Amino acid sequence: MSISLRRVRAIFVKDYKEFSRNYAISIILIIPIMFAFLFRAAGSSLPGAVGFLLNTSFVLVTTLAQACLIAEEKERNTLRSLMMTPATTMDVLIGKSSLVFAMSAVVLAIALYLYGYQPAIVWAFVPVMILSIILYTAVGTICGLFSRTLLEASLIVTPVAVIFAGAPWGAFLEEKYPIFKILDYAPSSQLVHFLGLSSTGFTTDQLLKPLLITVGWTIVLTVISVILYQRRLKDE
Repeated sequence: MSISLRRVRAIFVKDYKEFSRNYAISIILIIPIMFAFLFRAAGSSLPGAVGFLLNTSFVLVTTLAQACLIAEEKERNTLRSLMMTPATTMDVLIGKSSLVFAMSAVVLAIALYLYGYQPAIVWAFVPVMILSIILYTAVGTICGLFSRTLLEASLIVTPVAVIFAGAPWGAFLEEKYPIFKILDYAPSSQLVHFLGLSSTGFTTDQLLKPLLITVGWTIVLTVISVILYQRRLKDE
């Protein structure tokens, strides 16, 4: 499937103009930065702060922003017009995801800098962050395609926030309720495991497991988002 950089850029610019005018949505960009200030003030007395900061940011910034961009197109009935243009499925999805990817990367970089976090394994931390942004962007696309309005998109993202951002806390329930063991395979839980690795005290298996599970989630959710978009195209 061919990709036109000109069309991707045009969609990126259009979404940027629309997003910058929507202050209600744009304000979500400052939430991770606020969390970073709060967690930095708490210091070491707040264990797991980095994992919570990243997982919450992925949901509130990446997933919610993407869902709102898609839902806004549907609410204005412009998604159908976009589907009817010569732009391919990949042109549209990459174009609409590029803005969210850029915003997420910048906001997370600022938040981590303000918090003062230094990754133990830099060469693996960057790919994990990139994969996570792509993964949560795909989740946002799926939520947006199932929404008809911005309000619906916000409501649909809520269970995603509970499941994905709250999955690492399922470890406290595993002993009493073994069914919660499945939450350990959620991408947010694997991110917490990855962040728990030190620069010198880890094995190859400990490093590869969160990486491979995150890759698997990213591929599956991205494929699902593409299939749902193409089905939506056929329905229209």
